[in-house]
Amino acid sequence: MIARRDVFQAIADPTRRTILSLLLAQAMTPNALAEHFNSSRQAVSKHVSVLADCGLVRQEQSGREIYYHLNTKKMKEIDAWLEPFRKLWEGRFGQLDTLLDKLKKQ
Repeated sequence: MIARRDVFQAIADPTRRTILSLLLAQAMTPNALAEHFNSSRQAVSKHVSVLADCGLVRQEQSGREIYYHLNTKKMKEIDAWLEPFRKLWEGRFGQLDTLLDKLKKQ
């Protein structure tokens, strides 16, 4: 069995994050994705392969075209992992807001 790539390593790359953002709006073909980058189609395909290997995107054949789709279930897993950190950040930002309000009033 081949080990899946780590999701967090996959999203650490800015090109792959951009690909995910593009797929958030709509499913796209490899050529359509490649048009958004100043690199070869082959380089973009390697990034898409990494995203597919870790389950963040899935491909669907439609006639002669392949379309890549964002896997929202996998994105929800990332969101669930981030939730405790989000609560921590929101609490700290709330404390900062309180402190800034106090400083304004002084």
